[in-house]
Amino acid sequence: MLSEVLTFIFFLLIGLEIREGLQKPKDAILPAISALGGMIFPALIFLLLIPGSQAWAVAMPTDVALAIGALSILGKRVNPAVRLFLLTLAVADDFFSLVVIGIFFSEDLHLASAIYTLGAATIGFLLPLRHKLISILSPFATFVIIPVYIFINLLTKLDFSVATEKVSVAVVIARVIGKVFGITLFTFLCIRFTKLRLPQALHLKEVVGVGFLAGMGLTVSIVIAEITLESRSELAQVRMGLFFAAIASGLIGVLWLRRFPASQ
Repeated sequence: MLSEVLTFIFFLLIGLEIREGLQKPKDAILPAISALGGMIFPALIFLLLIPGSQAWAVAMPTDVALAIGALSILGKRVNPAVRLFLLTLAVADDFFSLVVIGIFFSEDLHLASAIYTLGAATIGFLLPLRHKLISILSPFATFVIIPVYIFINLLTKLDFSVATEKVSVAVVIARVIGKVFGITLFTFLCIRFTKLRLPQALHLKEVVGVGFLAGMGLTVSIVIAEITLESRSELAQVRMGLFFAAIASGLIGVLWLRRFPASQ
């Protein structure tokens, strides 16, 4: 029950952030397209490594709170444009992930699951006073919901004996490599062949760092895994893969962006 309540509040926050991020739709186009690249390539890499597995969808979502939390380690050293691009991309990523759940896994999506995921996000999208609600719920999500949810659904269920199993390894490879490759490639193609441009203060090399941080995905990915996977063994492997991918992606992303302080 606690897990469902926390999930509802978390997806409510996602809906609020999606709506808040859409106040300037034109500015969100490039990060949204980049997010698609960061979803497509991890999923393709996973399916190439594990053909036929329903776990492919867990390689796609970006955990907004974790990614922004990792970025905050850099403090004032980080370019503000990096944070904005990452937040917009992560919100778009989570929105597309919700769409994927509805389209590809509607038969596996029980009514209760739909209510505390898609339903919560829809409510958040429609609520007024979004900025105030986000300012209240965001710290709560970062310091309460995310840690408790991870503890309940991940840390207490980690099985290190499956750390080297094929699904665990595939999740790590798909997220750590696929995310940064897809995001960077789609961003480059957009600015090279369309009229879309990065913000003046943002450089493609910093987008690479965003791509690494986007490889952090626990909360939404775990929800997708629990909805779609029946095999306990495969679910255990997914958890291990997400755990190691989040650590690797966060560490590489922070170290990469340290090379490009805000003054540059």
